[in-house]
Amino acid sequence: MERYALVIFLGYIFGCLQWSYILGKIIKKKDIRTLGVGNAGASNAVTVFGWRMGVMVGILDILKAIISIIIIRYILKSNDMLSLYLNGTSVILGHNYPFFMGFKGGKGTASTVGMLLAINYKLGLLGILVILLVTIFTDYIALGTMALVTFFVIGTFYLGYGPACMVLALFIAILSAYKHIPNMKRILSKTENRLRNTMKSKSKAG
Repeated sequence: MERYALVIFLGYIFGCLQWSYILGKIIKKKDIRTLGVGNAGASNAVTVFGWRMGVMVGILDILKAIISIIIIRYILKSNDMLSLYLNGTSVILGHNYPFFMGFKGGKGTASTVGMLLAINYKLGLLGILVILLVTIFTDYIALGTMALVTFFVIGTFYLGYGPACMVLALFIAILSAYKHIPNMKRILSKTENRLRNTMKSKSKAG
């Protein structure tokens, strides 16, 4: 029990490293939660700060999940999948609900990618390919994310990581879908920012 408590605690603390908020304050002197759609994540960082800042935030959010899982592997000296899934899930929860920001954070997409890469790099690379292809094809990051978490669930089942890991993968997918409800509503009403428009406007501004 103490083992799982450590796994969850460490993951949550790493998840609370809110890079869009931290870099926004340090570099742009602005609070990302007051800009764009008010989300403290990489996609909103792209929209309000430009693609360079968004990519930087995304990479750091990916890395925090990877580093957290690497540390857990080192501490436990094993590849117990349940521990790794618990740690990755906790990173996502820390990112989405950071205690020092009133539990209002991001949506966990980049951290999910990091979790996939750290657990099984082949699964992670395929996940990146899925989110990129769907995002480019549809022009919506939110739809790319839905494809990613669906792929995550299918991959977890296919690789036979066990029922507990399957439950956690489903939880991550459902949480992601819930966090993206506003995006889906904007897509249906055709008011959601398209990726190409965001990239073009920020390129011109630069």
